[in-house]
Amino acid sequence: MLFSSLLGLICVRETFPKSYNMWYLCAVFPAGAGGWAPVESNKYQWLEVDLGERTEITAVATQGRYGSSDWVSSFLLMFSDTGCNWKQYRQEDNIRAFTGNSNADSVVQFKLQQPVFARFLRLLPLDWNPNGRIGLRLEAYGCPYKSDVARFDGSSCLLYRFSPNPTSSQTAKDTISLKFKTLQNSGTLIHTEGQDDHTITLELHKGKLLLHLRKVARRKPLLSKSLLDDQHWHHVAIERFSGHLNFTVDKSSQQIQVPAELSPSEINKISYGGVQCHGSQRVMSRRNFHGCLENLLWNDVNVIDLAKQQQQVFITGNVTFTCAEPVSVPVTFAGAQSFLQLPGAAQHLQFRTWNRAGLLLTFDLQQQAGSLWLYLSEARVRLQIHKAGRYTILVDVTAGFGLNDGQWHSVDLTARRGHLTITVDKEEDSTAHASPSFPVVSGNNLFFGGCPDSENNQECRNPFNVFQGCMRHIHVDNNAVDLIKVQQMLIGNYSDLQIDMCGIIDRCSPSHCEHGGRCTQSWSTFHCNCSNTGYSGATCHSSVYEKSCEAYKHQGNTSGLYYIDVDGSGPIKSQLIYCNMTDKTWLVIQHNNTELTKLKASSGINQHLAYFNYSADAEQLWAIITQAEHCEQEVLYHCRKSLLLNTPDGSPFTWWVGRTDEPQTYWGGAVPGSQQCGCGLQGNCIDSDHYCNCDADRKEWATDSGLLTHKENLPVRWVVVGDLQRPGSEAAYKVGPLKCHGDKNFWNAAFFNKETSYLHFPTFHGELSADISFLFKTTAASGVFLENLGIKDFIRVELSSPTEVVFSFDVGNGPFEVRVETGDVALNDDRWHRVRAERNVKEASLRVDAFPNATQKAPADGHIHLQLNSQLFVGGTASRMKGFLGCIRSLQLNGRTLDLEERAKITPGVRPGCPGHCSSYGELCQNQGRCVEMYNGFSCDCGLSAYAGPFCQREVSADFKPGTSVQYTFKEPYELNRNISTQSSSIYSDLKLRGENVSFSFRSSQSPALLLYVSSYYREYLAVLLNRNGKRRRDFKIQPVILLMSTSVRNLANGQLHRVSIRRLSETVSVQVIYSLTVQGIYYVTVQVTYLTYSVPIQVTYSVHLDPEIARLNSQGFSGCLSVVQFNSVAPLKAALLYPNTSPVIVIGSLVESTCGSSSPANPYPAETIHSLSGKRGGLIVNAIKSDSALIGGVIAVVIFVILCALAIMARFLYRRKETFHTQEPQGIKPEADSPEYPFHSEPNSQNILSENQKEYFI
Repeated sequence: MLFSSLLGLICVRETFPKSYNMWYLCAVFPAGAGGWAPVESNKYQWLEVDLGERTEITAVATQGRYGSSDWVSSFLLMFSDTGCNWKQYRQEDNIRAFTGNSNADSVVQFKLQQPVFARFLRLLPLDWNPNGRIGLRLEAYGCPYKSDVARFDGSSCLLYRFSPNPTSSQTAKDTISLKFKTLQNSGTLIHTEGQDDHTITLELHKGKLLLHLRKVARRKPLLSKSLLDDQHWHHVAIERFSGHLNFTVDKSSQQIQVPAELSPSEINKISYGGVQCHGSQRVMSRRNFHGCLENLLWNDVNVIDLAKQQQQVFITGNVTFTCAEPVSVPVTFAGAQSFLQLPGAAQHLQFRTWNRAGLLLTFDLQQQAGSLWLYLSEARVRLQIHKAGRYTILVDVTAGFGLNDGQWHSVDLTARRGHLTITVDKEEDSTAHASPSFPVVSGNNLFFGGCPDSENNQECRNPFNVFQGCMRHIHVDNNAVDLIKVQQMLIGNYSDLQIDMCGIIDRCSPSHCEHGGRCTQSWSTFHCNCSNTGYSGATCHSSVYEKSCEAYKHQGNTSGLYYIDVDGSGPIKSQLIYCNMTDKTWLVIQHNNTELTKLKASSGINQHLAYFNYSADAEQLWAIITQAEHCEQEVLYHCRKSLLLNTPDGSPFTWWVGRTDEPQTYWGGAVPGSQQCGCGLQGNCIDSDHYCNCDADRKEWATDSGLLTHKENLPVRWVVVGDLQRPGSEAAYKVGPLKCHGDKNFWNAAFFNKETSYLHFPTFHGELSADISFLFKTTAASGVFLENLGIKDFIRVELSSPTEVVFSFDVGNGPFEVRVETGDVALNDDRWHRVRAERNVKEASLRVDAFPNATQKAPADGHIHLQLNSQLFVGGTASRMKGFLGCIRSLQLNGRTLDLEERAKITPGVRPGCPGHCSSYGELCQNQGRCVEMYNGFSCDCGLSAYAGPFCQREVSADFKPGTSVQYTFKEPYELNRNISTQSSSIYSDLKLRGENVSFSFRSSQSPALLLYVSSYYREYLAVLLNRNGKRRRDFKIQPVILLMSTSVRNLANGQLHRVSIRRLSETVSVQVIYSLTVQGIYYVTVQVTYLTYSVPIQVTYSVHLDPEIARLNSQGFSGCLSVVQFNSVAPLKAALLYPNTSPVIVIGSLVESTCGSSSPANPYPAETIHSLSGKRGGLIVNAIKSDSALIGGVIAVVIFVILCALAIMARFLYRRKETFHTQEPQGIKPEADSPEYPFHSEPNSQNILSENQKEYFI
């Protein structure tokens, strides 16, 4: 029942001016009294309530003083069992201050998130009405609290013996619970033993609880938070339910799976406070517990009550049933202004801190001999003595290490007869000595933790960091300092101290660092080290990897191994997976046995069982399969006299098990539950009476193979092969890797076409950490992307202007905003833009595209829990104001993708999907690839490119040997052989060849050699040759001119890759060669040649004879590599390699695709350009244009001048017959316009080539 604590005894502490003595007032406030108002209003006042006995406090209420302008606007709340060693109540483990009143009349009530069990309650005002004074009426609410307590002295224990319940099963629930308080940081609280040496041990070790579950040497400890040796009650519960074990310490819980033999139901005795009660010798080294235990419960059995009645409980040593607590008064140094000043000579102190540095003690030596500093440096105690007035160091020693672990550490300082000693933790290994030549005697005052902030202070100087932490057991002049008297200002002086409490907080237990991030801390904050975790951010929350191969592909990546984090910031770990970036992006997961496994009949073996271990674990596999649009796994079974499924009516001899752990009796190519193979479904099995080829049971080898595509059953985890025992039975099986393509989440989008339209989803739960990522495109100037509201809290992401995105939220500390401005780059350009927002307990961040990340730090002592309760609105708000117009795609909240398309199907004003991806991703299509829009994404059409691959970036190459060639015949709309007449000749004589664009790469050590030859039925051809000395030569014959060009810059027949580009437009020819030579530097050489030519249009005539040199080289063949061959928009080599059956090509010899044309990752090399063969009249002009070489390794290469020479221009008229260098044209090829090979059949650009002239292209 609720009750008012104002009926209890109230003790008021007041401070008066120094001319007055301090005093305590204890009185009972009658109902309706004016309230408490101290004489002075300062930060040293408090109001303390004695409730008479330990009480469960659930709420407090405050009100200003009656009939006045006095009230408290913020305060601290503290509690204690004894009236000393106070503990501060914190909201959310972070908020220390409560918000009080804003006037004298209204009542402000706070319901405590966790009830407090205490006898004493103390309220410390922090702020009050600036126009009045501190004034307060206080009321506390709660219930009486009864408990059974036992005190252990470090050598005692209780043993509870009982018989295990034989009816207990794995579905039963067993619970061990207790409360404890202690000042010792180590000791055994619980030790249980069961059958077969199974034990459970709960141990306090260095202020942390460790739960050991073991059988003899097997240990699986669970670790709790630290700082549990603070002489305050802590609750512990160990619960076992259905094979799971919950370990709870105060508000923090952990859950693990445990084997049946470790369950509490197997326990037959429990020891509390130590292990001696068991008489077990192998655990005698453990220390016993020293402190108090309360409410020891085994299920519903009160063990302390049984001990009082001496039933089933055996007592060893001195166990008392009251909790007599030792008095220990700590003091907290919390801020930069904290210090403690005492008279005398210091000898001993204890401290605990998380900081690696800070001043512990300083004082001036007598007779102004110097100053002594005792301080922490790099988590070690260091003592220095400086000479007065100088920075000369007279003494410098260090002791101890790792002293910033939050544990209590002692420091002893001894100085006598020219010998100075400091000892840390009373250990010999942590002792340092010095022998100063002067007496080390303190002057008037000692200063602990820091120095007074005063300009006139000459007695204390602190060149180091201030100390932030706790101290206790301070000894001066061989006496312990009474810190309560210091608090009462009876001795010494202090500032900004919290006396009679230690305010240290363990910010790493529980850790806010996610995904295995390592937590380190200081007094005021913590830091997460995310190295080697695969996650980033202040709390290691956001994954650094993409969620699918599809996402990597659309960053322009090619096939390879990538880390995939399928749930982003979720709990599933990332996994290294192979991504096959083809037209479809395949994700390939290997297992331990992808090879063909052969089996033979063996006596005594009826079945063969094979398990498959995948490179990803079960949770990762299921997430990948669920996210993919399609998954498949190939299974193959070779057989001879070995039945597979024993169709049509028999029991299967072979089956497989997938994710559902159920036997599957269908094979690749069939559907679940059919007990068929692929041939049975298609009706083409070798025996129509059976549904599998192997079920025909023939002596000849047969095969059943196909793809398993039902995602619910994938992947194949194990296979059972059964029909192996018969004589002559043989079989072989193969299970391929799991392959999936498509990412349903990556392209999941919705289009909002009204400002009042929105999608709604369940409440977003991101209390401590929340990440939001999505892509959007719009033409609107502003709009809200998403919003979720709570009673006071909210979270929102919006486009506030065409150049600004805002991420805002409120977790109880007031509205908080993070903004990213994009400057001159407009975000409403109807292109996809990516937004990533994250909020955690340390900071909030926002990133838009590749713009700099914007970050705002969270308040140090603010609320940290985001509490939302309304629906999540996407594309609008609850008020239907500021709605978003445009598309939102791939919306993910804490790693979970919202299905926008499915919700859009049933929502007015919103359409599923969003076209128009090429505007954002079109530049990924390279090398003349064309971006093609798709419903979900886009694809690159490489039909007009010599390259292949998902982005038209893969070189199509082949190795040529003598005797290998490729002929491509250009189609024409008319058949010449049907028009052999003057009329037909006149028709074609009017057609004009405007130009060609020819490019290819080659690699060869052969010279001379014919690389490429292009000819028409008329008097024109183009040939590219390597001369005998490895120099390249290009021959052009265009009526009435023959042009021969050669380059003498380098030997091109050097086995390295070179790139050639030839372009002709009317009378102008440009040739460029890119050398790939292993030399330092990059330079360009240009030669300009002007020749005499006719100004009339070029007329096309017949060619009669093949040039003798070209014919000779053609007969020798070519040995080397050709790659990415392109003639205008036709890629003949690609057509021959990838589409030989539907393209007008003739391949002579063996032609196989290879990677010989792959670009070298080495440095780029010189490019030589011969261009501008213009139609101007004049003589031969050769110019060498200088170019600077590249700066490699900090050394400037020499500028290279190269002159191209030996260019001859010859004119002659040669009439050649149509049959010269003629190969029979393939017949019967009639491609369809919509086939993927269509670009290889016709030449669409009439301005660039003469499609009506039949040409032959030889490689």
